[in-house]
Amino acid sequence: MPAPYFFGYGSLVNTRTHDYRQARPARLRGWRRAWVHTDLRPVAFLSAVPCEHSVIDGLIAEVPGADWAALDEREFAYDRLPAQGAVDHDLPTQTDIAVYAVPAHSQQAASHRHPILLSYLDVVIQGYHQVFGREGVADFVTTTDGWDAPILNDRPAPQYPRHQALSPQETALVDRILADVNATVVENVVDSVIDAAPTADAGAGAGTTHPGSAA
Repeated sequence: MPAPYFFGYGSLVNTRTHDYRQARPARLRGWRRAWVHTDLRPVAFLSAVPCEHSVIDGLIAEVPGADWAALDEREFAYDRLPAQGAVDHDLPTQTDIAVYAVPAHSQQAASHRHPILLSYLDVVIQGYHQVFGREGVADFVTTTDGWDAPILNDRPAPQYPRHQALSPQETALVDRILADVNATVVENVVDSVIDAAPTADAGAGAGTTHPGSAA
């Protein structure tokens, strides 16, 4: 039985954030991305949301021995759903592929109290640029909903635990996107619960709130 794969559409596209092997581009049919907040996390992240006529680019990678424990922990606020019939890929054989998505009943809109972390968005855009180039980054923006969400500028002190250093060109690219979508970038969060949350996700359980990660 071949090892299963996951389909990543956010931070998992950036291979600097994980060591899963056999990573390769793929496309997921019938889904879009959206910025959402859930009570299990203090900030907003990307989630896949069903959309019949939409297609999104992402990355698939192998989960050795079908040992999903570490990835389930990383994506603890998400459901792991079967997606093999909806993923276009270049694997020589068919195998099980899963995608992580926040349950619809748990999705809430991002807000000034629960914003997007810029350090997380930086990681996502860096990954898409490295794998798909500028055209892929543009497609990421157009196939993602919720750009009216506030974005917390935490670059001076990144709160996303898998934050990465960006080149000046990558930083400029993200800043250009923020301008193009007329993003609301805030420098602090009133009444935020972020500061009280741990910044590392090792050992966190399903009832713990922290910045964590997202697919």
